[in-house]
Amino acid sequence: MIDFAGATAQPRALDVRWIHGSPSAKHNTDEDIQIYAYDEHTVILRQNMAVNYEAPFLFLLFGNARAVLIDTGATASAEFFPLRRVVDELIEGWLARNPRQGYQLLVLHTHSHGDHVAGDGQFTDRPDTTVVGADLDAAWKYFGFNEDPDAVAPVDLGGRVLECLATPGHHEAAVTFYDPWTGFLLTGDTVYPGRLYIQNWSDFIRSIDRLIEFADRRPVTYVLGCHVEMTTEPGVDYPIRATYQPDEPPLQMTTGQLREIRAAIDEIGDQPERRAFPSFVLWPIV
Repeated sequence: MIDFAGATAQPRALDVRWIHGSPSAKHNTDEDIQIYAYDEHTVILRQNMAVNYEAPFLFLLFGNARAVLIDTGATASAEFFPLRRVVDELIEGWLARNPRQGYQLLVLHTHSHGDHVAGDGQFTDRPDTTVVGADLDAAWKYFGFNEDPDAVAPVDLGGRVLECLATPGHHEAAVTFYDPWTGFLLTGDTVYPGRLYIQNWSDFIRSIDRLIEFADRRPVTYVLGCHVEMTTEPGVDYPIRATYQPDEPPLQMTTGQLREIRAAIDEIGDQPERRAFPSFVLWPIV
């Protein structure tokens, strides 16, 4: 048994060069899915921009009893986006190093937009696998948020226990995961270096406040969303549907940037408007 609870999370270097598209999508040179092992029990995946411009990030976390895949990407086709094959190979490799019987896979989501759930169908017939729907009824019932939206729900992978909290605003069913083993705060599309599309302004404010309070009481190493849309020039984002982003900033953000988002909200005031800030764009949807 691996002791996932025996130490405080310490940040490791996360200076990976993510695949970021090609000058011509027709002449794509990136792999279908980039695989980055943050540590021996934690994998970050990124989808190829030539396959889908959203190029979302996905997270595969291993516990003693089961692994969890958080989000399934923007493409349903296993031919163009072989997520099931990649995840199966990663699990097989992990089990070769950490043998055990009856190992399970749990599939969860940060929210139910299409670029985060399209690959679900690749896992519906996978043995020893539970796919939890990302819509409000299915996801919030699973986490217990339908009864208590302010709860912090445990997701036990076998000694590695994630904490999940409801963070609506970008989407009504949006959630955030915290992993004590790595210190990752996985914020989906609520917080990332890009265009923060906000469907409900008041819900978004409450969620940012909650994330700040939550992170203040835990050792957070990195705030990790599911996209990169900014350039390295402060306040400048790539065009929507861009398939080549050679000058991306890092995926990882800090808890200090949560406070920057809160300060930006205060600066905008009671009348939501679209406005760019150095590492993100607030983009209310009217």
